Amino acid sequence: MFFVDPHPVLELRVFVTSFPQPLGEMNSNAELQQFLSTAAVAPLQTSDGVRAGVRDLLRDGGFKPTGRSKPASEYLLKAASDRPLNSINVAVDACNAVSLHSGLPISVIDRDRAHEPFRVAIAPDKSEYVFNPSGQSIRLDGLLCLFDAKGPCGNAVKDAQRTKTNAETRRTLSVIWGTGALSGRATATEEWYHALLQSHGATVRPVQPTWGTVQE
Repeated sequence: MFFVDPHPVLELRVFVTSFPQPLGEMNSNAELQQFLSTAAVAPLQTSDGVRAGVRDLLRDGGFKPTGRSKPASEYLLKAASDRPLNSINVAVDACNAVSLHSGLPISVIDRDRAHEPFRVAIAPDKSEYVFNPSGQSIRLDGLLCLFDAKGPCGNAVKDAQRTKTNAETRRTLSVIWGTGALSGRATATEEWYHALLQSHGATVRPVQPTWGTVQE
């Protein structure tokens, strides 16, 4: 079950990926690794207009997507400005490569470390979660977030540590944080993302969200 609260411009793309082996036993191929660099000729290119559209999407609930809270796609662009992004695993590399070039933030979580029902909604005041192994937290007030049965676990800025992929991961859930202000970009992003994953023998299954709040 995957629910989405009403939102004026949100254009989500959601899918589950199943990998033929645990991620720790797989390597990103040369095609994928080349796209970890801004110098690569990619099917999509980001722009100032894309960045503005994404920031407007995140501002809708009152969140301020600037500084350390800028969208993950902007963080990747800055990180890759001097040298290619580090390879982590196939799931994360594909997410990072597509987000870097499309300009759309993407969440990728371990599907088996998260629990239904899933919901996308604006995080309430005074909510937060740990986003890295050292225990650092991000305040989520007013930010569009992915929730599972235990609480928020992903968003367009930083995903939660508790549901991140690891060497044993075999299934992931990806959420592309698109906006209607960038017509067609979410669809094009999803298509390229699928192709990169499928080139590693993975299978993808689109998820059709139900728009409306989850029933208690």
